[in-house]
Amino acid sequence: MRLPHVRTGEYFDSPVPAGTGWPGDPATPDTVVASTAARARSLARRTRSLEDLDALVSVCRACPRLVTWREDVALAKRRSFAGEPYWGRPIPGFGAAEPGILVLGLAPAAHGANRTGRVFTGDRSGDFLFAAMYRAELASAPDSVDAADGLSLNDTRVVAAVRCAPPDNAPTPDERATCAPWLDAEWRLLAPSVKAIVVLGGFAWRAALDMLRAGGVAVPKPMPKFGHLVTAPIGAVTLIGCYHPSQQNTFTGRLTPAMLDDVFAEAKRIAHV
Repeated sequence: MRLPHVRTGEYFDSPVPAGTGWPGDPATPDTVVASTAARARSLARRTRSLEDLDALVSVCRACPRLVTWREDVALAKRRSFAGEPYWGRPIPGFGAAEPGILVLGLAPAAHGANRTGRVFTGDRSGDFLFAAMYRAELASAPDSVDAADGLSLNDTRVVAAVRCAPPDNAPTPDERATCAPWLDAEWRLLAPSVKAIVVLGGFAWRAALDMLRAGGVAVPKPMPKFGHLVTAPIGAVTLIGCYHPSQQNTFTGRLTPAMLDDVFAEAKRIAHV
């Protein structure tokens, strides 16, 4: 059943087909679909622009379990969002094309980015994250509601290591490996400008180290360990650890607004933003 977008009022199916007018959709009906891990690796290696990469990411179907899960969620919906369409596709990066700061998270939320079509958008984790970015003058607004809300980022790009919403927020090792080439390709395109990577959580920390290694950066041994506000200069970039802005961390006080402010202050200092 087609339902209206919460901001534009335009009607869409769930999941949203590529190239049908969803705000910010980078794909067209002709965008090539990666249906296997090998195809995803091949397409990622050949991509030469962020625009093309975002389009390819947004239609990827290389992980059968994740495809089924994200689309089932888009059809079943959460009761509070039952009257709106769900994106139900992989989530590309969002933000500046030549950022000084890269923010790297784990994976989209089932009823957040998987619903809205934009990373860290439409859930409490995103509210916490973008509020801090706004305070740091890295975002144009203190919240990220939907893909048509007009939000823009200043010298910053936000990406996820795994681009599809996984069951229980837990992608399998095979799914992580299948999705890694998209992150590797994004890093290849962003590396000339990025000076600081804000890494949200231990899984993203490992993904960041793998990404740098795949990009030809010499990662030290033993590898730097994750910790909040831990900094790890590696090559021309510095990783900055940050507890993930999950409700489990923010509701318990493990991660406070002041702690997140400190992370972005350090990132701005390092990136000269």
